Amino acid sequence: MRAILVALAILVLTPPLGLLVLLAALFRVPDSPRGVYQWAMHTWARGLCVAAGVKIRLHGAEKIRRDGPAVYVANHVSWFDIFALASVLPRYTFVAKAELAKIPLFGQAAKAAGIVFIERGNRRAAFDTYKDAAELVRGGRSVVVCPEGTRGRDYHLRPFKKGPFVFAISTGAPIVPTIVHGTIAIQPKGSFRVRSGTVDIHFLDHVPTAGRSYDERAALMQQVWSEMADALRDEYGVATSEYPIAREGDRPEKETSFL
Repeated sequence: MRAILVALAILVLTPPLGLLVLLAALFRVPDSPRGVYQWAMHTWARGLCVAAGVKIRLHGAEKIRRDGPAVYVANHVSWFDIFALASVLPRYTFVAKAELAKIPLFGQAAKAAGIVFIERGNRRAAFDTYKDAAELVRGGRSVVVCPEGTRGRDYHLRPFKKGPFVFAISTGAPIVPTIVHGTIAIQPKGSFRVRSGTVDIHFLDHVPTAGRSYDERAALMQQVWSEMADALRDEYGVATSEYPIAREGDRPEKETSFL
């Protein structure tokens, strides 16, 4: 039943909100913290959460950056990680997989709203994409990235990719490590079933990137990974024996995630 309600919400909300965003882009309406692009993205995400019967519980909400941009580094196990984060964060965008840009109307509207699409199999294109995202951050938007690369089937924290941390250093914006828990019960990877439930989002202490160099990317990645893994263990008893940094030759699974 919830899956049907979510599907209806997508069908009802996407056309008018998508067209509104496209018209705003056509007439060059500027982006602003309370502008049409942010309003449309928040409304769409909140509508899907309401349709699914999702209650969002925030922990460390005072660590959400409201006076400037940040790079939110989040774990990823379900589509509802994205919907939950998109419903609560101020002035944000996402780095999303390029395949989503091909969805009729949604893809065009997402681009117009500032979502950055990345071709993860093409390093040169991915580098250019991160440059575009860095410009958005310098313009005042926060960016959400999921450095595990694919959705997991459980909550243990998997190895991180390097790109998001090179990107974070280039922006000079602080990283906000972010833990999302509860979304597997709502919609696990590979399933169309949707159930109501509570999503807990934990915002951890900021990790500064200003003044850090490219050569410090691995240390930065290790620090953020360790803090997120520790939070998952302390809050939910989730243990991991994974190596924190994705090694050369690692490839995402064929079924890829939103980010």
